Parts: sequence; structure tokens; C-alpha cells
Amino acid sequence: MLSIKNISKSFGDVDALKNVSLDLHAGLFGLLGPNGAGKSTLMRTLATLQAPDSGSITFQGDDIVANPDTVRSTLGYLPQDFGVYPRMTCEALLHHIGVLKGLINKKERSEQVEQLLHNVNLYNVKSAWVSNFSGGMRQRFGVAQAMLGDPKILIVDEPTAGLDPFERQRFLDLLSEAGTEKIIILSTHIVEDVRDLCADMAILGDGELVARGQPEELINKIRGHVWRKKISKPEVEALQREHKVLSTRLLMGGVLITILADQQPVEGFDQTEEPTLEDAYFAHLYRFI
Repeated sequence: MLSIKNISKSFGDVDALKNVSLDLHAGLFGLLGPNGAGKSTLMRTLATLQAPDSGSITFQGDDIVANPDTVRSTLGYLPQDFGVYPRMTCEALLHHIGVLKGLINKKERSEQVEQLLHNVNLYNVKSAWVSNFSGGMRQRFGVAQAMLGDPKILIVDEPTAGLDPFERQRFLDLLSEAGTEKIIILSTHIVEDVRDLCADMAILGDGELVARGQPEELINKIRGHVWRKKISKPEVEALQREHKVLSTRLLMGGVLITILADQQPVEGFDQTEEPTLEDAYFAHLYRFI
């Protein structure tokens, strides 16, 4: 178990994390939040790249803040942005990272590298320099290096950014297959990724944990209270002042507006029988419930 207790982290006058606590077990855990919510700060802290200002983090009883090496050998990490050596091929760089992770046996390392290259669809370009890869290809390389060594904890920060729909699904399938045996933390702002994959999730906003539970549990909290209507653009501002507006979306010359309310907010609004996780996400993020 990975246990996070009351951790806080500040950068100057900015409180990036405020008293965050989570207990995580094997499986896929989704962490949702907008840009600036503190997701990357939390991921970097769990990856032992920085220490919290206060609080504790333990993995299987070991204090990883005081002794980060206890978890680094069993950790895979894909940050939002990462650099590569300018003149190393994809295959050579994976071997180099494998050695750094302790994969000393060349035969076993080669088998892992070859399998991962196939899994992330980079086998045909294994001899190309990673520095020349497109953004999506580099992201797939990042996925492969994170999964090297069969880590017990896998931290992926916005992993599907830059991937086309086909490659995004390929990566999500990889995570799903690996999720039963590892603690996999999927940090993202793409709500669909979490609902499709994660049995457990949390929502982070302004550095605070604002909700935690199974996706369906969070959805059930707003079931029967979500209303939608297509309106004209000039109507939006007045409704935002008077009601709990979850979202607005341009739709064929108008605006599809979603409101959280116990009863019909305005004539013409239809109650949504099946609210989405995105509806639940905004309801919790805005502290409407």
C-alpha cells in the first residue's frame, strides 16, 4: 500500500498542495483536476523528485521521504515533459535506462525492450534518434521507459497528451492490462480516460482533495439533479449568476448549458437521466455538493 498522509507543498507564496491524504492499493487510480490544481506537484513528490514541506509518504511501511531509494528501484514515472540524449537511438536509450533501473542481465533486458517497443508501436523506428521523434512518438517512448523493469508503482502524468485516438487507446489498453498487479496513478484532465479505466479516483482542486471515490459513486451523488438546455449566447451570463452552472458548450450556433439543481431551474430545461463523470467532476470541483 502507498500511504499519503497530510502532505503539503508550497513554492513561495503559492500553496501547491494543502494537507492531501490518500491510501492507494494495487489497481488503476485516477487523479483528475484542472491545470494548476497541484497534480504534477503531487506526482513529482510521489516520484521522490521533491520532498513535501510537511506530512509523510510510506510504501509498504517504508518512509520514502526519509529514504527515497527504498521506492526508486520499484518505480516507473512518466512526467509531462522529459528530455532525451540528443544522439541515442530509441532502442539504445531504452537499454541505457534499463541498466539505470537495475536490469543488468542483457538477455532479460533485451526481451523487455523488444516487447515494449512492440507494445508502444515504436519497433519499426527503434534505430531512429529519439530527439527526432514527433511529440506523439516521444510520448510513446516515455510510456515504454516508465514500464521498464516491471515497476510496482507506475506514475503517469498526462500520459495521453499528444497521442492520436488510436495510440491513446493502445496506451490505455496497456495500462488496463498492467493495472491488476501494480499501483498505477493516472494523472490527467481527460475525464473519459478515468471513467474508462479507473475503479477508484480523486479530484484535486487548488491543491486540495475535493472528492474521492469510485466514478459511479461520484456520478450517483448528482443523479436526478442535472439539467440541460440549448440556449442563445446572450442568455448564458444571467443563468451563470443565478444557478449552479456545471458547463457550457457551443453547439450548432447556440450554447448547451448544464445546471445542477434540485428541480427544473428554468422552463425548457430537461432533466438528464444519465449524468456523466464530467458533470460529477465539475460539481465537486466547484464545491456545489
